[in-house]
Amino acid sequence: MNIKISTAQFENRSGDKNYNLSVIEKLAKQAAANGSDVIAFHECSITGYTFARKLSKDQLLDIAELIPDGESIKRLQQIASEYKITILAGLFEKDENNNLFKAYVCVDKTGLKAKYRKLHPFINPHLIPGNEYCVFEILGWKCGILICYDNNIIENVRATKLLGADIIFMPHVTMCTPSTRPGAGFVDPLLWDNRESDPTSLRLEFNGMKGRDWLMKWLPSRAYDNGAYIVFSNPIGMDDDQLKNGCSMIIDPFGDIIAECRSFEDSFETAIITPQKLNQAGGYRYLEARRPELYKDIIGKEHSSVQKVVWLNEKEN
Repeated sequence: MNIKISTAQFENRSGDKNYNLSVIEKLAKQAAANGSDVIAFHECSITGYTFARKLSKDQLLDIAELIPDGESIKRLQQIASEYKITILAGLFEKDENNNLFKAYVCVDKTGLKAKYRKLHPFINPHLIPGNEYCVFEILGWKCGILICYDNNIIENVRATKLLGADIIFMPHVTMCTPSTRPGAGFVDPLLWDNRESDPTSLRLEFNGMKGRDWLMKWLPSRAYDNGAYIVFSNPIGMDDDQLKNGCSMIIDPFGDIIAECRSFEDSFETAIITPQKLNQAGGYRYLEARRPELYKDIIGKEHSSVQKVVWLNEKEN
């Protein structure tokens, strides 16, 4: 059965859950009116993201919520029920022992359908990594979730596909940050302020190696290699003091972009997801041709896991 999915982008406000949920409701309402079955938002779209690098544990606990009993999940359910649409969105989670996680949820009119905890969080040292993959159903489709950096470890995408996911939601807050790769760096917030009078300069930065060109080096390959649909969501505009360039998009199992947000406004784009492509694309054949006996011990070999991220505070230093 075909399913109609929208991927959204908007300029969130740091720590302002009421405002962010109001934008989520606005876009969900519009997507539902356009016939969408599902709408997906970016990483920490409910809470904001980049500002969390400055928060103490107590401050992070104040903004984090229990799942599914928190107010934001209840609000998402109300929105989903009113507009008859499934919603995916992100927030900081706390448990009954005050452990903190980066979470992403799927909610429909019945309540919480799925919850995923980011496997590789690094925005704040008080966040604990998740320890399991997430595969669930939306309208008969097997779906998975991987948050931002999780997708750069290619084993995570393959594992989620092998667990049965034909659609993988990939919420991000990414691009326009320093890196060792050529052409990377922040984009000047003044360009955002002047986006109406000089859209060209901003678009050149957003489309270049600081933004979309880097994304195109790897994101379509995740879809192509695994024969899966990819739903990528990313904010547009200022996230705390860092400018993000959106480019929320949906990619089919051939690695082709079938929908992409190109506006500077809060917006979404929609694609019809069809089952036929799953078996037609090369990824299906590649999965069938695997010889895991050759590399199962290599893939599972223990190693020293070191994650060093320096760009978070690079601007202040």
